[in-house]
Amino acid sequence: LVGDTTKLSQDDLLANEIIEDVKRIQEPYKKANRKMHPEDTVVDVNGIKIAFLSFTYGTNGIPVSSQRDYSVNLISDDLILNQLALAKEQNPDLICVSMHWGIEYQNTQNKEQERLANLLFQNGTDIILGSHPHVLQPMEKRTITLDDGSTKDGFVIYSLGNFMSGQTKERTRNSIILNIELTKNGETDKTSIEKVTYTPIYMYKNTSKNKQKYLVMDIEKALNNYNSGNHIISSNTYSTLQTELTRIKNTIGENLD
Repeated sequence: LVGDTTKLSQDDLLANEIIEDVKRIQEPYKKANRKMHPEDTVVDVNGIKIAFLSFTYGTNGIPVSSQRDYSVNLISDDLILNQLALAKEQNPDLICVSMHWGIEYQNTQNKEQERLANLLFQNGTDIILGSHPHVLQPMEKRTITLDDGSTKDGFVIYSLGNFMSGQTKERTRNSIILNIELTKNGETDKTSIEKVTYTPIYMYKNTSKNKQKYLVMDIEKALNNYNSGNHIISSNTYSTLQTELTRIKNTIGENLD
């Protein structure tokens, strides 16, 4: 799970074309009403039903037509609660919410992100995947105590950073590939987050090329190869990867088992 992007259709037909394309390739797709609830999507992943929702702070200045307000979910407490209620009506095993939030180039979350994360967790969300800052922000796995006293797992990563990026600001070229392992108990039907691991990556730019100059590198694999005598990368790149790996570890921490 990776990425950081803001996109809004400029064409009324685009959203419908995407839906039809998804249907044609037979991806699991379910919605209650295209105009009102296109975000109500439940996907069956190896027997685990996951509902996906998404919300954004804004659209990078692109105006949203009142006739196409269904095309984007602007963050508001009321809308979040409404959409979570609709998602729960579909009886998913787990709810995953993508949040486009936070402050660009800040490698820690702010108070509003923490408040929204608490709101999401307390109202049915199990996994929160953040984006927008263009740099990594911390992740955590927590035990959520609900109003009825029951508990469940919750996971949030406040920002996944960039994946493919030509940005030059510090930390904008390192990121991770996130792996979340889920388990569903056959007797209780309860789904839990077993562990969360990640692969540190770096967007390498080959300045000697005019085309296809970017490469997403598995940092630890590249470092291990170099240490084994396979010097495909230069000593300068080796040093850069060491620095970026340290930055990733300091921000994200270790794998969550």
